[in-house]
Amino acid sequence: MLMLILIVSMSGCSSLWPFGKDEEEKDPEIAADESAEKLYKKANRLLFAKDITGAVEQYELLESRYPFGRYAQQGLLELTYAYHKQNNIEQALSTINRFIQLNPQHPSIDYAYYMKGLITFDKGKNLINFLIKRDPSNNDPTSLHESFDVFKLLIEKFPDSKYAEDAKLRMIYLRNELAEYELKVAKFYMQRGAYVASANRAKYIMEKYQGAEIMPEAVYILNQAYLALGINDLAADTHRVYAQNYQTGKDGIIDEKFAQENRSCAESLWGRALEKLRLRTYYCN
Repeated sequence: MLMLILIVSMSGCSSLWPFGKDEEEKDPEIAADESAEKLYKKANRLLFAKDITGAVEQYELLESRYPFGRYAQQGLLELTYAYHKQNNIEQALSTINRFIQLNPQHPSIDYAYYMKGLITFDKGKNLINFLIKRDPSNNDPTSLHESFDVFKLLIEKFPDSKYAEDAKLRMIYLRNELAEYELKVAKFYMQRGAYVASANRAKYIMEKYQGAEIMPEAVYILNQAYLALGINDLAADTHRVYAQNYQTGKDGIIDEKFAQENRSCAESLWGRALEKLRLRTYYCN
């Protein structure tokens, strides 16, 4: 009888049981971590299987049930990617911003900045391609500027990141897109006789987007705006800048006789216009 009482009392006090806790009485933190792991792995399987909607549901469930810990951290990164694949830009941006704010020292923080750059890049990349015909200045290239700044920050903070090289290439693309946008606006103002506004846009291109593909045309627009305003000294200075940087003639001076008596070998309307204005000579092979 004494032995039976002893066994019953020990079974009612698990802390004294020599074989440890029952599986059901496991530390709640460990149990939660294991449950978070199951949700995370299930979400990853769905994402790998390209079931983006199912993956998003599981990642969101993981975040709501287990907002802390390593699986929650990594889950935010994967959720950002899944939102991006869904083209759910606003949710993706909100999620990656939350990750960066909560985990500034995370080992994958460079990837987080890279993802933020991609998201804002995709948010704004079509703004330039679909400019309305009436007034391109009404379009807002803010997202392109933001993407450029994020990629720049990534390169500055993590120059050795494996994402840095791709970020540099995207910055070049964005620089050219932004310069093209400004040039379209400068042309729009020029066509409507708003010469001061056109000149300001052209100068902005020259100051902010050195190396952009449309730089020669920006200098030309500035020259034409100054001429239209009757500011001949600045027009002459602009012509000289163009001649020094883009002209192929000897000593930066166009051979007037050659330009007048020989047929143009420029391949584009823009090139022929430059020859007519004596801003450049295209020599024939």
